[in-house]
Amino acid sequence: MAQETTQQAPPSAPTAPARALLPFILPAVAVGVAASLIFVGVSTAAERLQHVLWGPLPDALGVGRYSVLWMFVMLVAAGIAVGLVVWKVPGHAGPDPATLGLDATVMRPGVLPGLVLATALMLAGGPSLGPENPIIAVNVGLAAWLGGRLLPRAPDALWPVLAESATIGALFGTPVAAALVISEALAGRPMRGRLWDNLFAPLTAGACGAMTTTLVARPTFDLGLPPMGRPHAGDLLAALVIAPVSALLGMGAVYAFPYVHAGFRRLRHPMLMLPAGGAVLGALAAVGGHLTLFKGLSEVGQLARDPGGWSAGQFATMTVVKLAALLVAASCGFRGGRIFPAVFVGTALGLCAHALVPAVHPSVGVATGVLGMLLAITRQGWVSLFTAAVLVASPAIIALLTIASLPAWLLVTGRPQMQLREDGTPLR
Repeated sequence: MAQETTQQAPPSAPTAPARALLPFILPAVAVGVAASLIFVGVSTAAERLQHVLWGPLPDALGVGRYSVLWMFVMLVAAGIAVGLVVWKVPGHAGPDPATLGLDATVMRPGVLPGLVLATALMLAGGPSLGPENPIIAVNVGLAAWLGGRLLPRAPDALWPVLAESATIGALFGTPVAAALVISEALAGRPMRGRLWDNLFAPLTAGACGAMTTTLVARPTFDLGLPPMGRPHAGDLLAALVIAPVSALLGMGAVYAFPYVHAGFRRLRHPMLMLPAGGAVLGALAAVGGHLTLFKGLSEVGQLARDPGGWSAGQFATMTVVKLAALLVAASCGFRGGRIFPAVFVGTALGLCAHALVPAVHPSVGVATGVLGMLLAITRQGWVSLFTAAVLVASPAIIALLTIASLPAWLLVTGRPQMQLREDGTPLR
């Protein structure tokens, strides 16, 4: 019987020889370094503009940097500035961002300058979106255009995969995130050869992108939360409650997404949609405070440095406001991604749980809150687990996250995603 079972088992895919993989190393290295430098360049330019807009400028005008008036003015101004780019700049800053995910389509080169400008203005102006989706799209477009001219014999499908992997590695400062995303993408496609052979070139690009970012910008995702010791039954219970609650909250935004998007689309013109979105974001900022502005990564660090510095009600308010701001910014036409603001939402929710029940370890609350929120918003299981784990930098959290992901995944799988088709209907 054992022999028959062995004979019936399908043969494993052959391993590619080294000579088949070696030609991909130099293109992967070049794409990895270039993708990281573009990401760092756009982020640095946006940060410098943000420093001026939210520092010396309001000081010179005698207005509080984060006063309600200035937050409202700046968010409306960001909507006007990005609206002008979408309206007047060639390429209109790319397609509707609500239809795009991490797996970017190849855009023609003429679209990319406007997309870069719209992204930098958004990051500096305060809307609750991150740089990931547009930067991936820019790098994919550049890699496909330059790669097709410099190495015309290389497969056309090579360049988008290398650019996506390189950018994800650069964004997270580690190639592990890129490997997880590419592995998840390959799982749904016909694949020739072994998985690791297919990952070799993307992993090389991701590693070079991550190392370039690390050397140039030295990013870190560790929030410095109190270290977690050996998990106990209370930690498991907290994880099994917080992650599904966070996923349900995120799914509320997902279900609202097509309706909010359709509401802004009725305005029909970017110079109406984006300023209107900015006005709504300004009103939300007046309720949630300045920590609910921007992509949320540095603001998450401020929350984590003092988990007891806010009440449960304040954490709950920031959670709801930031999620609403993410929903509005993603619906009205701002160019940006949803991962980083979703991390803020999950962090605020986890710290709210800690404030309500002090027995909930803040690391457990934050990690599981982020896990559930990212599962709902991104529908990327591996990236959600990875991001939640690196935020707390505690090996003991990994088992809890894996267990907590199971009920959270049951709540989100098969349901609409926070990404729309061109006709406005949600993906599933």
